[in-house]
Amino acid sequence: MSSSRIPLVLALLAGMLAAVPAASAQGRDQRVVRVQGVCTQESTSKLKLSREDRGIEVEFEVDQNRNSVPWNVTLRRNGTAVVSFTATTRAPSGSFEIHRVIAGRLGISHITVAARAQSETCTAAASALSAKRAAVDGTEAGDDHGRHSGGHS
Repeated sequence: MSSSRIPLVLALLAGMLAAVPAASAQGRDQRVVRVQGVCTQESTSKLKLSREDRGIEVEFEVDQNRNSVPWNVTLRRNGTAVVSFTATTRAPSGSFEIHRVIAGRLGISHITVAARAQSETCTAAASALSAKRAAVDGTEAGDDHGRHSGGHS
C-alpha cells in the first residue's frame, strides 16, 4: 500500500468506528415491552418497560375518566416492593401516569404494578424476558389476547 493511501484508509476506518455507537444506541431503543393491564371495573391500564442507562424505565398509566381520584400504587421487581405512593387522576382525561427508573436489567427482572382506588384495582405485569423477544422480532410483547378491561375509546 502506498503511503498516500494510508491517510485515506485511516479516515475511512475512523468514520466506520464513529458510526458503530450510533447504530448500537438505535438497537437499544427497540428494547421496549408494552402490556395492556387488567382492571376490575371500567378503567384501563397499561405498562411500558424500556431499557435505561441506570436500570429499567417503568411507565404505568391508569385511565379512569374521573378527575381527582387518589390511587394507591405499588411497584414491584421480582416480587419485592420497590416503591409505593399515591397518584391522583387529573383533567382533562381523568388519568394518571407515573415514570420511574428502577434498578434491574431487561432480560432478568419481572415488573408488576398494582393500583387501588375505592372499589377498583388495576394491575399490569411484564417479564423483561418479553423485552428480549420484542427486541429480536420487533413485536410488542405482553398481549393479553383481549382479556383486559375496556370501555374507553
